[in-house]
Amino acid sequence: MRILFLFFIFLASFLSIMPSAMAMAKNMQAVQIYTDNQLLDLIRDNKHLSQVVLDECQLVQDIEARANISKMPSYQFLWGDMLAYGVCVKKDISLGLHYMHLAADQGLAEGLEQLGRYYHIGKFMQVDIERAIVYLKTAASLNNLAAQMRLAGLYQQGYGSPLDFPALYSQLHHSLTDDKATHKKISELLTDLASKMPSKVVAQAKSTSYTN
Repeated sequence: MRILFLFFIFLASFLSIMPSAMAMAKNMQAVQIYTDNQLLDLIRDNKHLSQVVLDECQLVQDIEARANISKMPSYQFLWGDMLAYGVCVKKDISLGLHYMHLAADQGLAEGLEQLGRYYHIGKFMQVDIERAIVYLKTAASLNNLAAQMRLAGLYQQGYGSPLDFPALYSQLHHSLTDDKATHKKISELLTDLASKMPSKVVAQAKSTSYTN
């Protein structure tokens, strides 16, 4: 009789915790790895690191594998950022920059822009304007608006070669944005670039595409 009584107590306790256990199991469902397009969208919106954290760091091994084995530039960029900022992994700035360079070497515009920005502002490294311009020019040619605007700002400060002004003017002239503040800034940069070139060159730049 005592055994039967203990059994019913156990059964009641088990049934009482089942809902919470099922809810916990539901919340711990495996997170699906991002597609390349999904990850690129996250990178462009600067939400890639926060998404990894929101996913409770479940995808660390998958991300590392896609960076090292598949050598996908988007995942090399993500893995590099995770290492550089210590997100879900032990912080390793040097190794993180290595992966950022791998992504940039494969032509990832976001990787090129980020390295150009880092060399410009001295993030993780010493300021190197010449190297910044090299990376930003390449990213700008790949329609990266952030790179185009930063490059125009550098030209505005007297850096760069006048021979490169027409290409950047064309890129900014043909750029698209629905953000009013960005649109206004682009207009200001275009006005400044135009003041540095003959009107004939400006007209030609407007009718020529210098992007890939």
